[in-house]
Amino acid sequence: MEKADIGLWGLAVMGENLILNMESKGFTVACFNRTVSKVDKFMQGRAKGRNIIGCHTVEELVDSLKKPRRIMIMVKAGKPVDMVIEQILPHLEDGDIIIDGGNSHFPDTIRRTEYAESKGKLYIGTGVSGGEEGALKGPSMMPGGSPPAWEHVKPIFQAICAKTTDGDPCCDWVGENGAGHFVKMTHNGIEYGDMQMICETYQMMRQGLGMTNQQMHDVFADWNQGELNSYLIEITRDILDYKDEEGNEVIDLILDTAGQKGTGKWTAIEALNLGQPLTLIGEAVFARCLSALKEERVAASKVLTGPKPHFKGDKKAFIDDLRQALYASKIVSYAQGYQLMRAAAKEHNWNLNYGGVALMWRGGCIIRSVFLGKIKDAFDRNPNLDNLLLDPFFKDAVEKAQPAWRRVVKTAVELGIPMPAMSCALAFYDGYRSERLPANLLQAQRDYFGAHTYERVDKPRGEFFHTNWTGRGGTTSASTYIA
Repeated sequence: MEKADIGLWGLAVMGENLILNMESKGFTVACFNRTVSKVDKFMQGRAKGRNIIGCHTVEELVDSLKKPRRIMIMVKAGKPVDMVIEQILPHLEDGDIIIDGGNSHFPDTIRRTEYAESKGKLYIGTGVSGGEEGALKGPSMMPGGSPPAWEHVKPIFQAICAKTTDGDPCCDWVGENGAGHFVKMTHNGIEYGDMQMICETYQMMRQGLGMTNQQMHDVFADWNQGELNSYLIEITRDILDYKDEEGNEVIDLILDTAGQKGTGKWTAIEALNLGQPLTLIGEAVFARCLSALKEERVAASKVLTGPKPHFKGDKKAFIDDLRQALYASKIVSYAQGYQLMRAAAKEHNWNLNYGGVALMWRGGCIIRSVFLGKIKDAFDRNPNLDNLLLDPFFKDAVEKAQPAWRRVVKTAVELGIPMPAMSCALAFYDGYRSERLPANLLQAQRDYFGAHTYERVDKPRGEFFHTNWTGRGGTTSASTYIA
């Protein structure tokens, strides 16, 4: 019997589609599922007549693979992954490779890589983005883990992943242990930010400018031809134009409470752990939390007052302001995301290729956009770039958009329309370009009530001082913590 190139455990939507994708690229794939009836259903259905081997036991799955064996796990993140690993390990030989393609939290991948390597096996944790369609036709893939494993999976991963318009694969080695899943987590956080900013733009158009869904559809269609060209702008255009069988505009029938799976929250928490100002993604997560308070908001709307949205200016000019504000805010969001990845790489000793990450996101994934090519160019120009805002292209783009950006945020405040992500993006920009921030007063306050000490502008960095502000305190100071 012909041996399979790779095995896949887990026949939910993503697993099935990845198998079909691999097989369509000339690979023989073995498949297994804990509920064995799913294997039979798949083999008699979508897999029928293809180079796919259905397996009914773990032993059968392992025995059907070429060496070194490559087994990809596509099950729910968390304990299920650990359980599958424990079931597979006893059947593997040294040098065999376990691949987790789910949305695992990167600390789990760090732990699992170390564990697999201690047993003589290799481990890969890879982010897979693009949803159901991406899995079938070409996802963005972000693998990290045991470096020696990459050469054994590279031909498969780069064959099945999405390609840029230049033909470059949207998959490359990210880094050691949990690096791949960290980059995927950051991708999802940026996705939260992009979606929230588009939603804020939609609300301003709808409530502030009184635009119809068709008018908004036309604007997003136009924007998708320029610098905002992206998957999320594209689907927003389509959503605003969609009607059901009875002619209803479906967007108006959807309840305004957002769900979330946790990756945006993980990103914000990790930013706090690393002391990074990931303000925009944080606001995007909180905006979803606020949307979930539907009953409270309905009650509050009957009690709390504010301006009645009524825009009096030039609507056409303001729509262009919105385009520029969205673009500038998007630049800040990605700048923050890259700051987070840089801090994580330093913390975990990862060798991240930042331009390569942008290339991986150019196609297949949810945040794919033309804009990402400019990020790759920025890191090609300067691989040690501290912040995207300092790159000449992005610096000029933000400077050009800045007047429009400020007009949009000002108008939102005047009309009482919340734009938390876009306004906090502007606040971050103003904070980042400030030579002096009011943290000197904050340090004085901390020293006053808690003897937490402070540094001085007229002394070298790293020297700490304490003042007896009231005359009643002593000279003893508390230890200090610098984020």
